[in-house]
Amino acid sequence: MHVGIWIRVSTEDQARGESPKNHEARARMYAELKRWQVVELYDLSGVSGKDVLDNSEAKRMLEDVAAGRIKALIFSKLARLARNTKQLLEISDYFQKHDAALVSLEESIDTSSPAGRLLYTVIGALAQWEREEISARVAASIPVRAKMGKNTGGKGPFGYHWVEGKLVPNPSEAPIVKRAYELFLGTGKLLTTCNILKEEGLYSRNKCVFRPTSLKRMLSETVYKGIRRANYAKSLGNKKNWVLKPEKDWVYFNVEPLVSEEDWEAVNKIFQETASRYPNFKEVPKNGRFLFSGLLKCQCGSKLYVAPYPSMKIPRYACKKCRTKINEDIIEQHFHDALKGIVVSPEQLGANEDLEKELLEKQERLELLKKEQKDVNSKIDVLIDLYGKQALDQNEFRERFDPLKYRKESIFAEIPRLQAEIDFIKTNEIGRSYVIERATTLTSLWGMLSYEARQQVVKEVLDRVDVGEESLHFVFYYIPSFVPVEKGAHTHTGSSRQPTLFAKDR
Repeated sequence: MHVGIWIRVSTEDQARGESPKNHEARARMYAELKRWQVVELYDLSGVSGKDVLDNSEAKRMLEDVAAGRIKALIFSKLARLARNTKQLLEISDYFQKHDAALVSLEESIDTSSPAGRLLYTVIGALAQWEREEISARVAASIPVRAKMGKNTGGKGPFGYHWVEGKLVPNPSEAPIVKRAYELFLGTGKLLTTCNILKEEGLYSRNKCVFRPTSLKRMLSETVYKGIRRANYAKSLGNKKNWVLKPEKDWVYFNVEPLVSEEDWEAVNKIFQETASRYPNFKEVPKNGRFLFSGLLKCQCGSKLYVAPYPSMKIPRYACKKCRTKINEDIIEQHFHDALKGIVVSPEQLGANEDLEKELLEKQERLELLKKEQKDVNSKIDVLIDLYGKQALDQNEFRERFDPLKYRKESIFAEIPRLQAEIDFIKTNEIGRSYVIERATTLTSLWGMLSYEARQQVVKEVLDRVDVGEESLHFVFYYIPSFVPVEKGAHTHTGSSRQPTLFAKDR
């Protein structure tokens, strides 16, 4: 895999002897251990955190990520990449969008690994929760403004605009709305109506042609018969997906209609009749987009898949071979219990004593090397001072200086290699302890995570779920291979028996 190295060393770092060369060597050693090929170096030495993303090197890095020239970026610590959490999340989103990884050596985060990706899922969820808490205070004023008929944000629906705080017909858009109703009542077909509007040169607000979906949404709006609906939906935060609020929060007020109530009712009656002939499948997510897609293994050896029945509101997984069935909400409930089980009994997870011993030995060796490095530098300074004062002749100075110089160079090469070996062990073994430490956070956050965020968590911590006739067995990553955490089984009919948790290294 082709990767890049990001170098930005603060004054404090350099004071501790962490030079740009040291950081580069450490990153290169880490890449070597991961068998990655370093193809780019982004040197931002001396660039302040405030201006970091405006720097030409930073822009070059982002361009390389977008173009796929690098698939991971290695850097010393998060603080050297971004100035605050907001900026860090923006960078993280950019990398995720382009399927690239971030590697922070100091924090032992490697998003090319499941544990690293899980970390960013949790950080993103916490940030989303914080944003929602802040926006809640602003949102509290929206129902009040809606009841007063005031603008609650945006330009108003197509066909209207705000003038002196009132929603009134837009003279350039209102005729298009009226024509759309007239055409649809005549044809009864959305696509035909769209084509005629296009032929007549009538477009939406953004000068785009009308599509059947957007046209149906527009013709279904009650505002055109004079009833404006407000405070009825909220964004999920991605500016694309919206969900309806409870009907008790909806607010209605009167505006000047663009079509008669009779015409509006006639149009929407056509939609109702069409819907009765073609059941709506939109309540069921697309195949492959379910919470446990691809993870459920039946006792007969086959996989379980979702059967998208029209009336199904909760996805149901079924085995085509033996007809075993189970609802997603049941699995989710037991998975949530499984996360709690990890928190309750972390001592049962065991430990890789050999790796812990190796890590401790390398850390102790690193500390000794750093102390020796300071000692060697002090001795060199003393020698130079004595030579400057002519207390030593050239031969005597060279005889005592050369061994110190060679040792200094040796230490300079050995420290980043040792640091990289420590980074490698920590980033590869962080998953086990990270799941234990963060399971409490995941358990408490679960209810506020979006469906997509839950998918990400499930994907990063579960290898599979074995579905028996009356049991579920969760096989987790990160914990030493196949060590049972708790005995027993969890039935998918809702009994109180405990789930079996297994672990598997990734």
